[in-house]
Amino acid sequence: MPLDQTKTKTRRLKIPKLEQDEVEALKNGAAPPEIIRVTRPRLRIAAIQIKGIAPYVQHAFSEKQRKAMEETQRQGQQARGKRTRVPKDFEAVYEAAKHYAREGWIGIPAPAFRNACIDACRLVGFKMTHAKCSIFIEPDGFDRNDGTPLVRIQGEPRIHEASVRNESGVADIRWRPMWEQWGAIVNVQWDEDQFSATDVLNLMLRAGLQVGIGEGRPYSPNSNGMGWGRFEVVE
Repeated sequence: MPLDQTKTKTRRLKIPKLEQDEVEALKNGAAPPEIIRVTRPRLRIAAIQIKGIAPYVQHAFSEKQRKAMEETQRQGQQARGKRTRVPKDFEAVYEAAKHYAREGWIGIPAPAFRNACIDACRLVGFKMTHAKCSIFIEPDGFDRNDGTPLVRIQGEPRIHEASVRNESGVADIRWRPMWEQWGAIVNVQWDEDQFSATDVLNLMLRAGLQVGIGEGRPYSPNSNGMGWGRFEVVE
């Protein structure tokens, strides 16, 4: 039989183009570099509005106290026995107890809400270690003295005068800012692979009703608290 004179088409194989580092690796007899792909955490943010249901009392560590402590530590042994009793400026102490942001407004330390949510994990069976790695508070600003992240507070404070005892047992009078009517919008960020939006809202709700923030809160490390710093989530 005569051969078919029809021209046959030749198909060319497409060889993927190698990167320069892969080519060098093959020339040297080594395996090409491995390509690793990871999935980023699914982080979500929600603005949660809260309203105080008990007074909020604040006590910032003042810059004056910090400098006095620093000076005492610099003097060391010489500082003992040479203390002079300086008259207390109660108005200045009151102002220094507020957390002023760099822009001039007053705020609540953002870690107070985060810590309250972590403490509330005890009430609902969540792992506190997971909450430490998964729940964060986006600040509205930062303290003008020490850089503490702040959440802007809504409301006006008044002077609260209290008779207390220091750790040494000596009686003392303290002026602190107290907000009787207050609120805030807290921007909460969480890892959606660990907690759902319902979980986070539940933690914020229990943090406000059962843990509290600020001075005299129910879940205080040093006492049973005064019932201050409680809040509710506004629906």
